[in-house]
Amino acid sequence: MPTHFRFDDGGRTAAGYRGKAGDCVVRSIAIATGLPYQHVYDLVNRASVRERTGRRKRGKSNARTGVYKSTIKQILHSLGWVWTPTMQIGSGCTVHLRPDELPSGRLLVSVSKHLTVTIDGVIHDTHDCSRRGTRCVYGYWQPGPASRSLRNLDFERSETGVAHRRTETSLPPVDKPRRPSAPKPSRRPSLLEWLFG
Repeated sequence: MPTHFRFDDGGRTAAGYRGKAGDCVVRSIAIATGLPYQHVYDLVNRASVRERTGRRKRGKSNARTGVYKSTIKQILHSLGWVWTPTMQIGSGCTVHLRPDELPSGRLLVSVSKHLTVTIDGVIHDTHDCSRRGTRCVYGYWQPGPASRSLRNLDFERSETGVAHRRTETSLPPVDKPRRPSAPKPSRRPSLLEWLFG
């Protein structure tokens, strides 16, 4: 078994999900932050409510089928993670998905049409997506000073490894769509104001 890869579904099976899905964003965020799979799943679907559709963006993000980059950015910023780009326009591939080309620690790594996690150089995913160390890295997310992860949360783990929530307040808040405030109705002038106003 290769030492640069470790199978990890981010708690998907333990959460009761079966079959194949394009849920690499949910899995990766769950693995990197230590948050329960179901919480990240719900977080992604609630964040997608605010997305706008158009000619180039026909559907909305979905935790099971795929998430747009703008929504990934919004979620990870809310969790306190920081983006580091590794590829600029016209620069070509400068960093590959290899332990000697990425910093140590917990990283959410963006590659072509996929998001994966490396922890101290080891890929944590459902498959080895490194293409033998030749896959280009577009950039990576790292926990910032204000990041919220499992270390900051109050969880207990059962024998099966499923995370159980003790306190609801310990989880990161989900951004809810804001409704525009209705204008205040204008006050009718009093009789004196109408006569002398």
